[in-house]
Formats: sequence, C-alpha cells, structure tokens
Amino acid sequence: MSKIQFKLISPGDHETIELIAQWYEIQWNIPASVTIKKINAFSTNGLERQVIMLLENSPVATAGIYHHVSLVDKVPRFGMYKHWLALVYTLPAHRNKGLGALVCNYMQDQAKALGIAQLYLFTHTAETLYTRLGWHPIERLELGGKNIAVMKKDLAYL
Repeated sequence: MSKIQFKLISPGDHETIELIAQWYEIQWNIPASVTIKKINAFSTNGLERQVIMLLENSPVATAGIYHHVSLVDKVPRFGMYKHWLALVYTLPAHRNKGLGALVCNYMQDQAKALGIAQLYLFTHTAETLYTRLGWHPIERLELGGKNIAVMKKDLAYL
C-alpha cells in the first residue's frame, strides 16, 4: 500500500506554498501572488487551513478551509457562510484514484476538530464526488456560463 501523509501548511513554508500557487494558477488562473499572500496570512491557530497531501513523499493534492471564496465576490449573499472547503486540487496524473476524497475527508476532520459545525463548497466539475462524500446541494446557479452547485456538509454528525 502506498504511503500517504498530510501536512498542514505553515505561513513560512515558502516552497510548498509556491508549489500550491503554481498548481492553482495552472488550474484556475489564480495569480500565484494571490495564493501566496492568502496562505501566508493564515495564522497557525486560526480556522483557515491549507493542507498538502504527499504520496510516497511527493506532493500530489491540496485543499483548504477558507473564510472567503471567489463566489462571494460574484454573489455577495454567500458571504453569510464562513467556512468553505475550497481549492481542492489533485495533480492530473493522480486523479480518479480516490486521492481527492482522502484530502476532502482529512479537511472535514480538521474542520470538525476546530469546532466548525458546517462546511460549504461550490463546484461546477465535481458534484458527483462531493455527493458521494455526503455533501448536499443547497443552491444551484449559472455563473459565467457554468452551472454551479453550492453544497453543504453538516459536520456535527460525523
């Protein structure tokens, strides 16, 4: 069995933060400088978190718990939700192997340990994955030509 590890990112972990920033820029066109600034602003004792998943000591996936996501900039009413599972990313060569589910479950466990009762996310590409993981759609909308599902997971019952 392959060795999988999770590493919470600290603000001073420049090499890993830069790698995540590169991934996000390639996948979603998020400027690397934006990701670097955001992750470096996370406090080690705060509720926002970023994790990197290592497979045989090589980075293969990442995800975060964020207070603010880009959807809120476009649809401000979603600002009422404060804890988002966001920017879940798996390297293309490692997709469809269950790693995305593992990193999501790890972040859900982190959120629950931090006392977060509900997590939210939005997706236009992975609703099937999140449904399998117990997430429920709370709203659907079209935005920028994409069909977006906003989803919720109640962590109190995990």
